[in-house]
Amino acid sequence: MGTLSGYKIVEFAGIGPAPMCAMLLADMGAEVLRIDRAEDAALGISLDAKYSLLSRGRKSVAIDLKRPEGVAAAMKLIEKADALLEGFRPQVMERLGLGPDECLKRNPRLIYGRMTGWGQEGPLAHAAGHDINYIALSGVLASIGRKGQAPVPPLNLVGDFGGGGLYLALGVVAGLLEAQKSGKGQVVDAAMVDGAASLLTAIYGMHASGMWSNTRGDNILDTGAHFYDVYETKDGEFVSIGSIEAKFYAELLKRSGLEGQEMPRQMDRKAWPDLKEKFAALFKTKTRDEWCKIMEGSDICFAPVLSMAEAPSHPHNQLRGTFVEVEGVVQPGPAPRFSRTPSKIQRPPAKPGEHTEEALQEWGFSAGDLEKLRGAGAIGVRDK
Repeated sequence: MGTLSGYKIVEFAGIGPAPMCAMLLADMGAEVLRIDRAEDAALGISLDAKYSLLSRGRKSVAIDLKRPEGVAAAMKLIEKADALLEGFRPQVMERLGLGPDECLKRNPRLIYGRMTGWGQEGPLAHAAGHDINYIALSGVLASIGRKGQAPVPPLNLVGDFGGGGLYLALGVVAGLLEAQKSGKGQVVDAAMVDGAASLLTAIYGMHASGMWSNTRGDNILDTGAHFYDVYETKDGEFVSIGSIEAKFYAELLKRSGLEGQEMPRQMDRKAWPDLKEKFAALFKTKTRDEWCKIMEGSDICFAPVLSMAEAPSHPHNQLRGTFVEVEGVVQPGPAPRFSRTPSKIQRPPAKPGEHTEEALQEWGFSAGDLEKLRGAGAIGVRDK
């Protein structure tokens, strides 16, 4: 019984941020039904679906939205849903006859969640793009990287998943809460460029105050400071240091063996390059494990830099159950955590169309309805 237990959500299959949003909502207990393309079920794609972790937690039906019978079937599902998730370019859903106006007429309480890169309007609204482009336009990408080097894309965490999937999930949940009071649905326009910019709010404040320069690798959080960086160790591994506050910096000096030496002031920016060289040489004198024994668990703000192969085995992650295993696949567990209504992974990722007839029946379709849809070629049936 998760926090969203009892809510029904229809998800139109896509990639990246919209599936991330659907996964989060499903982990929290919502019944999310994914509509996949009928041709994907017929082709038998995603044979290794168990590795498509963003698809976990929900059932899949395969519907041909190019056929009017398929559109009608999708609308019947939407009529029973509390929310809808779609990640197509602007106007695609409208051309299918499943745009917000049509859906809200049929279901006035519906929260219609839309996920795009550029938003529903604007000069770039209809252009193709990916995470790297959205974070570039928002100011994020230019801010990440070392001094004198090109910007470094932070995987696709900031645009797709942080500025996209998480903001859409927040918007949908907020919409559901408001609908309980007003009895009315609405559209949630989640654009990755907006979300990425929002994630940079604090840094924009620092920039406006003059505390943050436009030069990469010159600031307190972007590897400009010697006390906020990663350092290579004797064995070729890395450790992370984040000793921003004076008391944490003092602990760093103490445990590193530098306490008592004549040192420049911590916040003397002119001294940062030389101090970075000093710390780089120091950390190369011991292995990562040796530094862990000296610093881990202290108030230095320290952690070893772990690979994805190593992270699930760290004692802290093991004790908290940060990672779980489902059908032999190790993956991050649900987050955040709730004391009374815990989240859980409801089921492993589904293959396209794996539950077509089963799920449609659960959502109120009769045997006759299914027969008509099969006859019209409007649903895809996966071979067993």
